[in-house]
Amino acid sequence: MTLGTSTTQAYGEAWYWDNRYAQEAGPFDWYQKYPSLSPLLRLYVPSHHRVLVVGSGNSAFSEGMTDDGYGDVVNIDISSVVIEAMQKKYSNHPQLKYIKMDARDMSAFQTGSFDAVIDKGTLDSLLCGSNSQINAAKMLEEVGRVLKDKGVYILITYGAPISRLRLLRDSCSWTIKLHVIDKLMSEGGSGHQKWELTSPIPLDDGGSSVEAALGKNPDVHYIYVCIKENSLRPSLDHETAMD
Repeated sequence: MTLGTSTTQAYGEAWYWDNRYAQEAGPFDWYQKYPSLSPLLRLYVPSHHRVLVVGSGNSAFSEGMTDDGYGDVVNIDISSVVIEAMQKKYSNHPQLKYIKMDARDMSAFQTGSFDAVIDKGTLDSLLCGSNSQINAAKMLEEVGRVLKDKGVYILITYGAPISRLRLLRDSCSWTIKLHVIDKLMSEGGSGHQKWELTSPIPLDDGGSSVEAALGKNPDVHYIYVCIKENSLRPSLDHETAMD
């Protein structure tokens, strides 16, 4: 996200992505490709679950999921250019669906429609744009709404806990686990990992425990595994009963 301010402010606009995808010749994956993340997805998302990928772009990530046995992967993107291209590309793949939709308004989906939502760079792009906090909050509220109770939102981001935990906690009632993956893994690197991908990082309220585990400024992508709590939290039920 090192583009000029005038460009980053357009990250929430369809025209920016239409122009970008009209010029791209092949698939592009933000941050990480499917093979490097598959052990973590397998840990939290069974292959029979219905999955939503927000801001899918022209990534090969969803194709990797279906090749790995996932049978119902719905992809949305704000760009009609990329959605039309992907619909054509995967017209013979019934397990892959592509729909033009803004992740900030997913009203076409009923509440509790999905078992899992995967976000690889979409929240980050909104946070780089105009009205970033409002747009991020809208998207996260919609993610929480379309997920079933106990559904999982997997956020792959460059954002450390100090900048992401409050945003996540303000949007929905989540149980949050944190995993990390070396950025070099996205380039096929096989060096020593700072932390095992499938092992959660100890996570306290402020996120300072992450620095204790990994050191300052670790060269990693953060993966927040957010499990949606029941719509009526026990604490609220208890408070109501006490009134």
